[in-house]
Amino acid sequence: MVSRFLSNPFKQLMVSPEAALPGRAERPYLVPSTHAVLGTPLEGPWPEGTQVIGLALGCFWGAEKEMWRLEGVVTTAAGYQGGFTPNPTYEEVCTSLTGHTEVVLVAYDPSVLPTTQLLRHFWELHDPTQGFRQGNDVGTQYRSAIYWTTEEQRDAALATRDLYARALAERGYGQVTTEIRSAEEAGPFYYAEDYHQQYLFKVPNGYCPVHSTGVACPAPAQA
Repeated sequence: MVSRFLSNPFKQLMVSPEAALPGRAERPYLVPSTHAVLGTPLEGPWPEGTQVIGLALGCFWGAEKEMWRLEGVVTTAAGYQGGFTPNPTYEEVCTSLTGHTEVVLVAYDPSVLPTTQLLRHFWELHDPTQGFRQGNDVGTQYRSAIYWTTEEQRDAALATRDLYARALAERGYGQVTTEIRSAEEAGPFYYAEDYHQQYLFKVPNGYCPVHSTGVACPAPAQA
């Protein structure tokens, strides 16, 4: 899942806003209106009570598949967030010169899928100690991140992070490097190109790396 179009020898260094690619004022490609698996709107509107969170855990192809399979998920989408370049393309994001990471937008019903349960699944699906990479996928666009939209999500993200960090440390892993901040601070979620949406449904044998540590994330006491 590495672009051959552009390259950056410093892919593990976060670009500054001044050095980021300029981007463009409008989305340069079309995005499907409907989720290919769930049949729900990709960009809304969604049922009342639906919450949205941005989760980054490496290559968004496999990550999105894991999320759309969860009961209580309304829709998922692959995209870019957390950087500086407006309306980026995949090729641009792969240079690490946009500042964005590959994010899965998850719209879900918290009455069916509690936020803590969703986040425990997030932690267990990848290695959040690897910084600007996941496995062989190297670059700032593969960093781990949670972009929350409610205070409850923020609290759950911090609580589960602390619990998982202790569990990982007991197994010899390093410090958790996951970026946790509000979606407002991270900036807009830019939907990725059509072919990225539900990629592993369209290409069942496509690239789908799994970087789980095998360490379970404990449940918070009040979960």
